[in-house]
Amino acid sequence: MFTHYRTQGFILKKNDRGESNQLLTIYTKDFGKLEILGRAIRKISSKLRSGAELFYLSEIEFIQGKTHKTLTDAILINNFKNLRKDLTRLTITYKISEVFDRLVSGQESDKKLWQLLNETFTKLNDCQSSITEASTEVKKKESSSTVDCQLLYHYFLWNFLSLLGYQSGFYRCSLCQKRLFPEKLYFSAKEGGIICSQCQKKTKSETLIVFPDIVKIIRILLKKDWTFLGKLKVEIKDLNSLRTISNYYLSEVLEQVE
Repeated sequence: MFTHYRTQGFILKKNDRGESNQLLTIYTKDFGKLEILGRAIRKISSKLRSGAELFYLSEIEFIQGKTHKTLTDAILINNFKNLRKDLTRLTITYKISEVFDRLVSGQESDKKLWQLLNETFTKLNDCQSSITEASTEVKKKESSSTVDCQLLYHYFLWNFLSLLGYQSGFYRCSLCQKRLFPEKLYFSAKEGGIICSQCQKKTKSETLIVFPDIVKIIRILLKKDWTFLGKLKVEIKDLNSLRTISNYYLSEVLEQVE
């Protein structure tokens, strides 16, 4: 007799296996990240299909076999339908799932990671998204709605890295520990955060110029103050700078673990 395990989980990834099977990567509330085989799940008649689509939050049941876990039930809790309504949100959701999958490993539950993933998917599903921009004037009017969704990715990323132990310093220089002032600053992945201009002249580590406004935005993201975040208006140029530093830090972290 197989033991049946039941929990909630986010469907983060799906890979086809054979003619009708799929290997699902699911982050579960009680067991952490699992790879579970959905037998014949690609068949139209499969009772599992309705609760095991990509980016669904579902109540799942599985059994542990000799070589792998097998999905036996999947009941939809939230399909986050708006995530699929436009390219902006869908692209961000794919990025979040990919980063999460690459940096989280092993069967170990984590309440804070679960809450962050649930919170991010919920906020992303509810956020305002960009519409096709037909003119310069339209771009100006809609830039804030685009930023709102884009900002959620960075909210997820910086809080995610922090929970994994990659917390960066954004209040004091990571080298001299002196308080940071709104001047020309630098970010160093090796030193673990922002360094002042004086220390940047001395360090041999690779650094990236970061403007004070970007430092302020990341501080706000890490505070998780949704009331303030809902009012935060980030201009496109700042969003581009934030994307640069986020990609830089993420690439350094991935290089360390892979």
